[in-house]
Amino acid sequence: MFKGRFTYGFIIFLAVIIVGCTSDSADEPLASVGEKVLYRSKVEEVLPKGISTEDSVSMSNDYIDKWIKQELLIQKADENLSAEQKDLREELEEYRNSLIIYKYKNELMKQRMDTVVTDEQIETYYNNNQSNFNLNYSIVKATFVMIPGELANPELVKELVADTSPEGLDELRDYCGQYAKKVNISADEWISFQALKKNFPAEVEDDARFLSRNQLYEMNDSNYYYLVSIHDYKLTNDLAPIDFVRNNIKNLILNQRKIRFLKEIEENIYTEGVRKKKFRKYETKTN
Repeated sequence: MFKGRFTYGFIIFLAVIIVGCTSDSADEPLASVGEKVLYRSKVEEVLPKGISTEDSVSMSNDYIDKWIKQELLIQKADENLSAEQKDLREELEEYRNSLIIYKYKNELMKQRMDTVVTDEQIETYYNNNQSNFNLNYSIVKATFVMIPGELANPELVKELVADTSPEGLDELRDYCGQYAKKVNISADEWISFQALKKNFPAEVEDDARFLSRNQLYEMNDSNYYYLVSIHDYKLTNDLAPIDFVRNNIKNLILNQRKIRFLKEIEENIYTEGVRKKKFRKYETKTN
């Protein structure tokens, strides 16, 4: 009988060990602050899949440290704030209401708001608001090439840069892919001249003077040959070309449309509330 009890007890013991290894290990406590406990399962939820053991250990330790600091801070705040200060029902209700309204409005905009902005609408907005589109910095359409001096063939480079046809640009890209240290081909795209001239071996102090005098500018230093071809330019305070501000205008139009749409939604909901008598205003002495 004793042997039977021993065998039964041993089986129960093994079962506890097995269950502990298979399930409890996934939820073993890793840290605690007061009565709050952080379990392994919570940490594993935030770990990316497929990471190495080393990264897993590092990220787990970081998460545990942050959790401890946060819980200690919460505990300290809880000890030092009054019951009235800790009553967050009003704040939580306001946050919940704001979040629900935000999600509802976003869903309505996805479903109903017109997000198509035509070229004609962009051009109309641009023409009617040109004073808002003066440039804060100089911009250029340009080609810049920087080639090691011993590899450079200046005459060939100038010939390639001069051909701005699609075929010519492809040929220039092929050449620069083989020989150039740096290249910026923006023959059809406006870019910041400030960013471009950072690549020059000598400082340009006067943008207006440089751009007005140089359609093609060659430079050299002890290591490299530089060629800059200015195809077009606009100076600071000039009216920005429409192509340069096209995306900005589109966003402005959409933002204005969004404001009108949301205002209309609010007015429609209010009108519906009046029609269906969903609310009432009470007469007060101050009224």
